[in-house]
Amino acid sequence: MIGTQLKRLRTLRGLSLRQLAAESGLSATMLSQVERGVTEPSLATLRRLAGVFGESVASLFEDESTPDVVISRPGERSTLAGPRGLVRYERLAPGNGKLEMLRAVLPPGAVTADEPWAHPAVECAYVIQGPLSVEIAGVMHEVRTGESITFDSRQPHLYRNSSTAPVEFIVAATPPSP
Repeated sequence: MIGTQLKRLRTLRGLSLRQLAAESGLSATMLSQVERGVTEPSLATLRRLAGVFGESVASLFEDESTPDVVISRPGERSTLAGPRGLVRYERLAPGNGKLEMLRAVLPPGAVTADEPWAHPAVECAYVIQGPLSVEIAGVMHEVRTGESITFDSRQPHLYRNSSTAPVEFIVAATPPSP
């Protein structure tokens, strides 16, 4: 689905793969593989592409034939790889440009990004199995199993697993991040 939408956005703007590669700083080969469904792009790659198109990351998942009611089933969901491949986000809701809902399992000692990043949205993280450390504007917050944290994600932030067991959590953001 990402590949189809990427190709649609690229052709709507009259860009060749090489032109899109030049604008995004990504390789034409990798972009071709994404369009053909051979490889899944990382979250960082999706952010770069969304930036080129002036769209949200969620827009890269949009399907114009998406019905008003969607049931999201395990094994049928698309995934996003976080930076360095340490976390994989499972998309719980289809991209509609209004809400992004992701499930993640963060391995022991892992972080979701090399450094905190910010984006214009409101974000909420609910911890299924924790604890989860959430750094927001340089302040660390510990969120335990069954707890959630909501914040203005224009503040630089990242998620960290400081424990010795995997941490499972759900993140919702509105609007979806570019």
